[in-house]
Amino acid sequence: MRTLLPLILVSTFVSAAPPLPARVEGVVAPPAARQRAPFPTDVECQSLGSVMNPIPFGPGETLEFDIDALGARAGSMTMQTLPVHDGVLPLEVSVATNTFFSKVRRVKAVAKSELNPKTLRPTRYFEDAQENDVHRVADVTFNKKNLAHLVSSVDAHTWQENLRFGNDISDVASAIHLLRAIPMKEGQRLCFDVYGIRRIWRVWGTVQPREHVSMPVGEFEAWHLAGEAARLDMPDARREVHVWVSDDARRLPLAALGMIDLGAVRASMKSFSRPGEKTTRAENKGNIKW
Repeated sequence: MRTLLPLILVSTFVSAAPPLPARVEGVVAPPAARQRAPFPTDVECQSLGSVMNPIPFGPGETLEFDIDALGARAGSMTMQTLPVHDGVLPLEVSVATNTFFSKVRRVKAVAKSELNPKTLRPTRYFEDAQENDVHRVADVTFNKKNLAHLVSSVDAHTWQENLRFGNDISDVASAIHLLRAIPMKEGQRLCFDVYGIRRIWRVWGTVQPREHVSMPVGEFEAWHLAGEAARLDMPDARREVHVWVSDDARRLPLAALGMIDLGAVRASMKSFSRPGEKTTRAENKGNIKW
């Protein structure tokens, strides 16, 4: 959970890893900047603002992804939007490693985020994960005083703490959905905080020029979001983040590229289904072509 699930959302990992390679199985990353941008302050990291109305997804949408690591298929991830209940919009994300990758790191996890259906900001986040022989549970509530209250359990040990965040907050299960619903234009700067791995991370970047993306699930014009992520309490420990979102009414999260302690990892969409639409699944077209 703390390795594979956050990848597609913000790629926020604290362990040491090599620099992002220029190419990973067909996914091309832009060259690294010559000078690293300063870590954004609270004043510089303002709210992402209002979301689209109507939002580009809703109850009944199911997205499935393949996860590649170490140059091979590592597992799968499913993201579901559930019906509105008690005034909140629930999102559920499940991830599991396959037989091959389980020999390196075995992960099976479920995370659920409860969102304000108008703002898409979370009121609660919950995750239950089994990683190798370690059982991890986290229950987070967000309040209007810029605090996230965490109740965390690792095997038999439980503790609580309050985590401060800045002007905007999301979590690893809902961050990609928030980005899907933000109006975008080339050169637009993005910055917001995300709860993940029992810490608050600051994610910032820029909307790159649109790219044509050829994937097994279809042909898309897509926005490329390129940036960095770092813990609020460790701003020098950074990870490069790349996410591709389709530039159409569905705003599909097509792919993400990031780093974990084992190296580069990629998540790419293999199917999507929405109420009233025919399910679209990947055909055998080989690697993504950008």
